[in-house]
Amino acid sequence: MIYYIGITHDHRLEKGDFLSNIDLAKYRWFWVDFSEPTEAEVEHLASTFHFHPLAIEDCVQDLQRPKLDYFNHYTFFVTHTLREEKGELIKEELDFFVGETFIVTFHKQPSIEVTKVWNELIGLSFPEQWDPYYVFYEILDKIVDNYFPIIYKIEDELEKLIIEQTGIQPMNELMEIRNMLLQLLHSVNPMRDLLYRMLNSHHLNLNQIEERKEYFSNIHDHLLKLSEKVMTNREVTADIRDSYISLNAHQTNNVMKLLTIITSIFAPLTFIAGIYGMNFENIPELSWKYGYFITLLMMFFIGVSMLIWFKRKGWF
Repeated sequence: MIYYIGITHDHRLEKGDFLSNIDLAKYRWFWVDFSEPTEAEVEHLASTFHFHPLAIEDCVQDLQRPKLDYFNHYTFFVTHTLREEKGELIKEELDFFVGETFIVTFHKQPSIEVTKVWNELIGLSFPEQWDPYYVFYEILDKIVDNYFPIIYKIEDELEKLIIEQTGIQPMNELMEIRNMLLQLLHSVNPMRDLLYRMLNSHHLNLNQIEERKEYFSNIHDHLLKLSEKVMTNREVTADIRDSYISLNAHQTNNVMKLLTIITSIFAPLTFIAGIYGMNFENIPELSWKYGYFITLLMMFFIGVSMLIWFKRKGWF
């Protein structure tokens, strides 16, 4: 569906379903939202608004990297929205065409951020304070704000993993968290670079109104904070993984050391038992009355002596 909001020159707000024959020139500025558009509705991007074919192609293709492209009378932005669903990170694309007198949003799935700002604008008594770039700021601000609950939840899960005992299940959860952090990083860093380009661009209208630039600078600060949090948590997961591997190696070494000590103690005992287990007739000790008991006593003495020696050596 395609919807529109238009602010007339006398600051009245008009809204409704978008029609191809609508007179957009009567509006001081307008907002057209392409929400889950059909192929026929996508054609309006070229036939009605005359957007560049490469920008339209980026809209149609799935999950382009966040970026901005400058054109003659507008700027094209690609952004990513994130949400968590059943333990998985769902990434969706939200595109913007922003000009001096219009903003066009394009998304293949329902957008919570667009809906919130749309309802805010409709509920305003004096919409004349808004303009296309302010609508863009409001949506972008909500996109970035929705990143924070995801990273906070990841941090809570990491805290639980730190205090839990090691095992296969916690390590599987750790790998899932690392994967989520990597996906988050692939959205946060390009979004951060996009805001940096905006703030340092001479092509946009941001620098003409200092207050507007400060708004976008605030979003950039949030993205810097998010990027640092993601990197910090990835380092934490790496530390947990390394600690788990080191602890497992330590436990394995202890087990191997114990088995080696047991083997070393029984080696001479097995040697003695092997000698007297041979089937030779002329073994002098076989005729001793107390030979069996002496042999057992000697084997016990050797085993205890080796155990005491290993203990003094600090081998266990």
